[in-house]
Amino acid sequence: MSLDNWLLQNLACPRTHAPLSESGAGLVSPTGAVYPVMEGLPVLLRDDVEQTIGLARASLERASGRLIDRRAPELFLESVGISEEEKAGVLNLAQRSDNLIDPVVSYLVGATNGIAYKHLIGRLTHYPIPSFPLEGSGQLLDLGCSWGRWALAAAKRGFEVVGLDPSLGALMAARRVSRSLKMNARYVCGDARFLPFRDRSFDAVFSYSVLQHLSETDVEVTLQDVARVLRPGGVSLIQMPNRIGLRCLYHQARRGFRTPREFEVRYWSMRTLHETFGRLLGESTAFVDCFFGLGLQKADSDLMPMSHRALIGLSEFLKGLSKDLPVLTKVADSVFVFSRKSCNNRQLVASIAFTG
Repeated sequence: MSLDNWLLQNLACPRTHAPLSESGAGLVSPTGAVYPVMEGLPVLLRDDVEQTIGLARASLERASGRLIDRRAPELFLESVGISEEEKAGVLNLAQRSDNLIDPVVSYLVGATNGIAYKHLIGRLTHYPIPSFPLEGSGQLLDLGCSWGRWALAAAKRGFEVVGLDPSLGALMAARRVSRSLKMNARYVCGDARFLPFRDRSFDAVFSYSVLQHLSETDVEVTLQDVARVLRPGGVSLIQMPNRIGLRCLYHQARRGFRTPREFEVRYWSMRTLHETFGRLLGESTAFVDCFFGLGLQKADSDLMPMSHRALIGLSEFLKGLSKDLPVLTKVADSVFVFSRKSCNNRQLVASIAFTG
């Protein structure tokens, strides 16, 4: 299956950033590196670096044909990142004619949306697509899009969206959801540290609940590449956890304030966020995303029990109050860091604004 023109013009080798060309084997760089295309979805992961998550290795193995879950090859379960018990639940849902929700998404919701969504695993009645906090238009990259909830939120806002994730199974689910909702979004399997796009491909970059799992070194590498793919005047909006948020302090205490391992959440100080994002991306400002946890969204209140709705309501109240009392941002659990890439020619500045 051929790729659309935008991808052909803007995809690049994640090793060298050189343009790619189509061939019978997939996508080929001028250096001879070959990247597979699975059912029209390009897999542009590097196999010569240490992966930040096992899903990336599984995606590479599935793309090469070495690892295939024969129970339902069309669902790409080997690269979804759920337990064997949950995979059995996915297979059961896939066989039900009355199920209107993608079975993979129904089981990914707990892993992607946060602990407050655990009660919805296998029980989703509609897709929890949040309200997108940027307004404007243009090309937007969603880093770590998983099954596409934020990518679809951005598409509803009017952005031309590309979702990137290392999980081939999650991306295939995202594409199925996009098609079922008749919404347009492109998806690419890749690593946020080594973005497979040409320089200045995007007007905006967004990420939610992704960079918080990377080491500080990997975050810096990612932000450097974000700056590369942003156009002059382009913006980024990236969610990060605040080290002294009340719920964040609780989780750090539970693990004894030790150094995080593997894919565990890293909690950042507001000072470090401002310094790092400002240095690598341009002028940066932090805004409240939510209190009392990571990932709570007002748009999902109807899916929550009364206790969770009360927390969401209180979080929204404090979020509104933080606009007049900025000191509250310092104790929020989850913040958005809004950055704008410097631009000498003011006419090139993207007209994209944070509305949260």
